[in-house]
Amino acid sequence: MFLLEIRNVAVFGAGQMGSGIAQVLAVHGHSVTLVDVEPRLVEAGMKAITAGFARGVEKGKLQPEAMESSLKRIRPTTKPLDVVGCHLVIEAIVEDLATKRNLFHELDAMLPPEVVFASNTSSISITAMAGATKRPERFVGMHFFNPVPAMKLVEVIRGEKTSDETMTIVMDLARRLEKTPVDVRDRPGFVSNRLLMPYLNEAVKTLSEGIASKEDIDTVVRLGYNIPMGPFELADLIGLDTVVNAMEVLHEGFKDPRFEPAPLLRNMVAAGNLGRKSGRGFYEYSKR
Repeated sequence: MFLLEIRNVAVFGAGQMGSGIAQVLAVHGHSVTLVDVEPRLVEAGMKAITAGFARGVEKGKLQPEAMESSLKRIRPTTKPLDVVGCHLVIEAIVEDLATKRNLFHELDAMLPPEVVFASNTSSISITAMAGATKRPERFVGMHFFNPVPAMKLVEVIRGEKTSDETMTIVMDLARRLEKTPVDVRDRPGFVSNRLLMPYLNEAVKTLSEGIASKEDIDTVVRLGYNIPMGPFELADLIGLDTVVNAMEVLHEGFKDPRFEPAPLLRNMVAAGNLGRKSGRGFYEYSKR
C-alpha cells in the first residue's frame, strides 16, 4: 500500500476556520497555499494568522524566528490554479452542499487523482460531496474545531467509498499536527454536532419560554456542569448561521422535530445577528 506523504497543502477558505487550519499546518512545517475568492478575504485571513502567531510569541510558545519561517510557508492567493502541486486539499468554505460540490468538481478536473480531498464541514455529507468527483476513495472529512490552534480534536469522517489508505493518511497528518483524530462514519452531524446542536437549540427554546435569562442559563451550564462556555456564548462563537445550517442538515437527515431550529435562532440569522463575527448575536461584541 502506497501512503502519500503530505508536504504541500491547499486550504480553500481564508475565514476563521481556514486561516486557523493554515496556521497550524505552517507552524508544523507544511507549505500552505491559502485560497479565497477576493483579495480582501485573503488579506483578512493572513492578518488573523499573523495575529495568532504573535500571540504565541507573546506567550512564549513560539520563537520569533519560527513565526517568520511559518509565515513564509503560507502563500495567499485568489487563483485556484496556484494549488497545482499540492498533495492535499482542505476545503473550509461556506456550509452549502452545492457550493462545495462545485468547488470539488472543478478541482477534480485540475489535480492528479492521487491528491487527497478533505472537507472541514461540520455536518454536510462527505459521500454527497465526494460524488461530485471521480476520486471518492480519496475523499474524506477533516473536521477541525474552533479555535483551530487551541482545539485538539479532529473528526475524520469516512464517506461510503473512502479508502482505508486515505483514512490512514489523514489520521497520521492530524497526529503530526498534534491533534487527536477520531474515526467517524458519515452520518448527519457526525458525532460532535449530533450531540451539540440539540443542546444549543434547547437552550434557545428555554430562553424563548422565559424560564431564565441568557446570562443565567449560561451561568447554570458553566458552574453547574463545569463547562467553560455557556450555550449562548458558544453559539455566538460558532456563528448562529452555522448553527442553523447544521441543524437543518440534521433535521433533513433524521426527519426528527427535535433537530428543527428554534424560531428565535432563525429570526436572529435573518436579522444578520450572527454572533461574534457580526458584532452581535445573543451578546454584543466590540468590532476590533
